[in-house]
Amino acid sequence: MYCGCSVAYSLWPGVCFASEATLDMKFAGAMEFSDEGVLFVGDNYNGAIYAFDLTDGVAPEQVMPVNIGDIDVKIADVLGVATSALAINDMAVHPVTSEIMVSVTRIGNFESAPAVVKIAQDGGIELLDLNDLPTQRQSLSDFPTDDTKFRPRGLGQNPPLQRDLAKGNIELTSLAIMDMEFHEGELFVSGVATNNFLSTLRRIPYPFTGVQAAANVEMYHISHDQFETRAPIRAMSIQQVDGKTQLVAAYTCSPIVLIDLEEVVDGAKISARTLMDYGNGQPIDMVSYSLNGEDMLFLTNNSRSPYVIPVTSLTGAKAYTPDNIPRGGKSDLSPLMPVGATGKTVMFDGMSLQIAQLSDSLFVSLTRDMFTGSLNMDSNYSGFPNRLHNLVAEFDFPQYYEDKK
Repeated sequence: MYCGCSVAYSLWPGVCFASEATLDMKFAGAMEFSDEGVLFVGDNYNGAIYAFDLTDGVAPEQVMPVNIGDIDVKIADVLGVATSALAINDMAVHPVTSEIMVSVTRIGNFESAPAVVKIAQDGGIELLDLNDLPTQRQSLSDFPTDDTKFRPRGLGQNPPLQRDLAKGNIELTSLAIMDMEFHEGELFVSGVATNNFLSTLRRIPYPFTGVQAAANVEMYHISHDQFETRAPIRAMSIQQVDGKTQLVAAYTCSPIVLIDLEEVVDGAKISARTLMDYGNGQPIDMVSYSLNGEDMLFLTNNSRSPYVIPVTSLTGAKAYTPDNIPRGGKSDLSPLMPVGATGKTVMFDGMSLQIAQLSDSLFVSLTRDMFTGSLNMDSNYSGFPNRLHNLVAEFDFPQYYEDKK
């Protein structure tokens, strides 16, 4: 078989083992680390997952915050492209070394090329040489074809605008690998596949053996008031809920559902349990962390402030169906929204494009500054992940401390 490797051999269909690999990777998208430091990178063009062995790293004596202004400008300079020719796709933190990996697309005159950039604890930025790493590739079954595209639509009764028509040219493969979660020797991958259901959740053993289970997922979408089978899971985390190992999954507009991992078997059609809907918008990242000894989920969104969900609130939570909720579409202004399991919208200064856990007490975020528009890498306390220099409050006045004496 062709693996895209100069020196390679295959034991199972769809799997490539390489000692000296010339990668055929065409896109560096969603990323995830194993507990030991294997980096998984999703390729939405090839329909494959690449595993790069980075397990020889050493932990720092102390994890330090990494703060870099204009991070996109600095990454573009390392890659030799203009900032406008750089697309940032995802971010992940090495579980041992605390090095930060950013997957990007470099757009040149004649082609686009994938890259993964490594940011060290001291803030140094370098291109990660993927060709020099022990690599495995796992092809995905039932990958969407290139000629499947989205349908242009306008807003309400209005006809589609030019930007809507451009959206209609986007290939469905862009949603083939949306998020990845590693758990106890298996990689869980959300996205779409080529069948009537489309929304697909895969579980793939690692090291790759060619075996993969692909299950279709449907869920009841509270704000849309319908069952949906096409829109994929956008962000997810694996947690213990109701005494079971379950996938907590976030969808666009923005229901939170539970999926029992035991249900994820090849060919299954899963009905996820919808526990809540916190309002319109598109989830970006879901980070599992501990706050004051309690397990929490920090969920970012492209259209609203982050949402914090206590994992304990999901235990015994009511599942919603059309039979137990008022009918009809529901917007943010609906008195019903948000509905379901508890959680809170929290303050966040700027817009987080990507966020991950850097240490037990630190988040690292690629944050768009609300005043300057610059994209910065910020590391902040996970209990209050904000950049205080943009905020002027009572605490900032010198008299405040005099009055407190």
